[in-house]
Amino acid sequence: MPIYAYACSTCGLRQDVMQKMSDAPLTTCPECGKETFAKQLTAAGFQLKGSGYYVTDFKGGPKKPDAKSEAKPDATPAPAPDASTASSGCPAKSFAAPVTSGTA
Repeated sequence: MPIYAYACSTCGLRQDVMQKMSDAPLTTCPECGKETFAKQLTAAGFQLKGSGYYVTDFKGGPKKPDAKSEAKPDATPAPAPDASTASSGCPAKSFAAPVTSGTA
C-alpha cells in the first residue's frame, strides 16, 4: 500500500498515512478536526536511471572477483620495467636481428 503525505492548512499538522489507492482521500484533520486536511504532492522514493539501474541500489562496496580470473596458476607475471621505461613511461624501441635458418 502506498504512503501518502497529508498536511493541515489550519494547524500545520503534517502526517504520513498508509492507505489503499482506492480509498477516498482524508479531509478531516485528526489534530484540530477541521476540513483542511489535504494530500500533498511528494517525490517518489526511487529514481529510474538508465536501463534497469536504480539510484537507490548499492553502487559501491567490494566487488567479488571472478572465479575465472583466479583459476590461472600457469599465468606468467608481467616483466619488470627496465631502465628505458622507468623514466618516461614509454618503452624504448629495440630492434632484433632477423632470424635466419641454418640451410640456405
